[in-house]
Amino acid sequence: MVDETAVTDGRVERGSRNRRAVVDALIALTDEGVLQPSVAQVADRAGVSERSVFRHFEDMASLHEVAAQIQMERIAPLFRSVGPDGTLADRVAALVAGRCELLEANAPVRRAARLREPFYPEVRRILDRGRRALRHQLEETFAPELDRLSDPVRVEVLAALDVATSWDTWEVLRHVQRLAEDEATAVVRRTVSCLLA
Repeated sequence: MVDETAVTDGRVERGSRNRRAVVDALIALTDEGVLQPSVAQVADRAGVSERSVFRHFEDMASLHEVAAQIQMERIAPLFRSVGPDGTLADRVAALVAGRCELLEANAPVRRAARLREPFYPEVRRILDRGRRALRHQLEETFAPELDRLSDPVRVEVLAALDVATSWDTWEVLRHVQRLAEDEATAVVRRTVSCLLA
């Protein structure tokens, strides 16, 4: 006699594995520099049929949304709180080192997300949440220095810190100016130090 529960459970488990394989395939292709992987490329990498991709996802937009969420979870351990204690030089060094490591690790996926952001509201929402968390990290880490400034100056300095430590700035340093990772990190550290001097 066939155990129908076991058969159903097996199908559900296989479906869940295939769904995750599709998401992982999209992220892996993006990590390798394929900014707009086709359904065929994703299916091939995941080891499923193209039809199976759309059995698990309504369309490419929903696949990209899930992939963006998974990527945020994947890089979350690289987001480390620094806090407002310690010398300014130590806090700058710690924040910049952590931020640059995060930006470098996320660069290929972020390039692809830049292309999708205008068309996929959920991807934009996930990226906006990440941007807010990074800005909050700046406010928390440099609260002693920012709190000494008048409101208009504080707004300007915080905005400048946000730009100096952003993915867009990192992309310019690494891929337009072609600086090595340690050189780009030194530029970001100098910029942040100057803004807070």
